[in-house]
Amino acid sequence: MKILVTVKEVSTVEDEFEIEGTTIADQYLGADLNEWDDYAVEEAVQLQEAGIADEVVTVTIGPEDCEQTIRQALAKGADRAIRVWDDALEGVDLLDVGAKTEILRAVVEAEEPDLVLTGVQSGDDNWGATGVSLAEELGFEWGAVVNHLEHDLAEGTASVRRELEGGVEELTEIELPAALTIQTGINEPRYASLRGIRQAQRKELDVHTLGDLGVDEGAVEGAVTVTDMYEPESETDATVWEGSPEETAAELGELLREKGVAP
Repeated sequence: MKILVTVKEVSTVEDEFEIEGTTIADQYLGADLNEWDDYAVEEAVQLQEAGIADEVVTVTIGPEDCEQTIRQALAKGADRAIRVWDDALEGVDLLDVGAKTEILRAVVEAEEPDLVLTGVQSGDDNWGATGVSLAEELGFEWGAVVNHLEHDLAEGTASVRRELEGGVEELTEIELPAALTIQTGINEPRYASLRGIRQAQRKELDVHTLGDLGVDEGAVEGAVTVTDMYEPESETDATVWEGSPEETAAELGELLREKGVAP
């Protein structure tokens, strides 16, 4: 059984920063492996350790600069990695869900995994839709916001628990091949050991262009653009009272009556 995990390098931002046009100034930015993807990688590695998966492969869309970040997944146990980049992607300010889906679909069709794991969302774009969009494009069954996955996968079926709105959870069985979007908290991602870090530098990391995958360059010309970026002004109006519980309770009651939320 082969598991393909999508991973992404995301930008991290300092507490204090400045905006330049529609981007945050580079000096305030760092980089890290996307938090949700970290949990997806751990889930895949645990399935391999349980004897369910034979191979764990990661795939990312990004330039050469992101390789050290995505090698974190190799250091934590993934067997090999794929990085997709192309000159046509250089000038794209925002790679939307449709473009990501088209690129990842080509990788999945080439790799033919039994299970695709993605993070629920990324810490920068926050689309929260790529995993489900990919499953739809592939014709795979899917489960979104999965917070528990049974590690037996009996007879080609994944038994999962997924979060729904309002704190409700759903237990369901999904036939493979399938795509699951993994929620934080499903496991405890491991730290990469020194040995794992050293091994990661020797593990295979293949680089593919759009042409290698048979993806037309026009597919990355998304319909979404960033038109403005700004820090929203806080509209919080907090009232703090000092005194005994009786005094502050009376003042709170008076305020609620003024606001029309208490008789």
